[in-house]
Amino acid sequence: MKMPVAFLLLLALCNAIKVHGEESEGQCDYKLTLDPRPHSVSILEFGAVGDGKTLNTIAFQNAIFYLKSFADKGGAQLYVPPGKWLTGSFNLTSHLTLFLEKGAVILGSQDPSHWDIVDPLPSYGRGIELPGKRYRSLINGYMLNDVAITGDNGTIDGQGSVWWDWFSSQSLNYSRPHLVELISSEDIVVSNLTFLNAPAYSIHPVYCSNVHIQNLSVYAPPKSPYTVGIVPDSSKNVCIEDCSIAMGHDSIALKSGWDEYGISYGRQTTDVHIRRVHLQSSSGSSIAFGSEMSGGISNVQVEKVHLQDSLVGIEFRTTKGRGGYFKDIIISDVELDNIVTAFVACGDCGSHPDDDFDPNALPVVDKITLKNIIGTSISVAGNFTGIQESPFTNICLSHVTLSINSASSTSWVCSYVSGFSESVSPEPCPDLESSYSNSSSTCFSLLKSYGRAAAAF
Repeated sequence: MKMPVAFLLLLALCNAIKVHGEESEGQCDYKLTLDPRPHSVSILEFGAVGDGKTLNTIAFQNAIFYLKSFADKGGAQLYVPPGKWLTGSFNLTSHLTLFLEKGAVILGSQDPSHWDIVDPLPSYGRGIELPGKRYRSLINGYMLNDVAITGDNGTIDGQGSVWWDWFSSQSLNYSRPHLVELISSEDIVVSNLTFLNAPAYSIHPVYCSNVHIQNLSVYAPPKSPYTVGIVPDSSKNVCIEDCSIAMGHDSIALKSGWDEYGISYGRQTTDVHIRRVHLQSSSGSSIAFGSEMSGGISNVQVEKVHLQDSLVGIEFRTTKGRGGYFKDIIISDVELDNIVTAFVACGDCGSHPDDDFDPNALPVVDKITLKNIIGTSISVAGNFTGIQESPFTNICLSHVTLSINSASSTSWVCSYVSGFSESVSPEPCPDLESSYSNSSSTCFSLLKSYGRAAAAF
């Protein structure tokens, strides 16, 4: 599928920032560098055919089974040469590098029988879109360590159009698959690749730690329903940097489980660093928190990002019955261009997995800082709609300048929210106009554990 000019321009901007960033700045605190592999085999050695028509699932499975034998010998690399390699879902192994050469394209089969059916994640209790099981993702890993999915700008293309049609026509039997899903794994690198046309999510690390995602181009068409780029989910020590993402729904979404299932599983998303990314989101948010956040989301730093042509720039989503929390989140040095609503914090967003949720499980939203932000062609500055029984607190705004479209009649909408502001234009609602004079301890700082986690990593 040909990428539109707007996304190619987004990618060019990202490449320009990458060069500048590498010369003048360090990388993410959680940068992970894996050692080269002493052993390497080509997928060709296992009978794969790169004609875009031959199904290569067994070739990938056999190659990875063979490479398991090198796990205690420094690991191994599976090399994918130029060509179009059609496959159904397959699993990775520890101490493995999956390397896609320039011109190599892994194509997801459009036959659902080539995608395995698996149980729902325990922190969700059911498939996201349908009760019950779900389709396994194209590339998977479970309880792995020391894994790299990388290349010389090779491509992983989910060929998601059939899945989008089935979703829109309510013809799915199970919830849609993702392109890459790694579960309960650690020391993961995903870099230097292009991801296209995911059936649902492009990259989904869940219950993972020490994840470094870098130098990716991720794209799905503007009208692709509920496609999402990168989704850190109940994971810690996650770095996302130097990526260009344009999706039908959200570009980056942080999650941590759904209602009673997420509360019971009790695993938060924490210590996340996002920097130097260019994001575009047609029907969702460039950066979204939630709405599935019942395990909690904390200690997140977002900086030096460019958000454009999106319905919402930055959004926090939750609802009664969700439990969990958003806290200790700092978002700074942001450029927004052509965004309908720059900032949203919503206390009535998202559905429930079933009727067993506890309506008294109220989420907490506290210590959210937005600073050093410039926006042009904005329709609404912010909509902060909290929960009466659990108001959103310590929302800090500093040096925020938004150019509001002349046709817009309302700049800010607020209810059940309190916070502080300094040098904000247009002036925020009174709920957020308290002075910073007594609030320096609640704004502009993350928990000390953030630094300790970075140092340990």
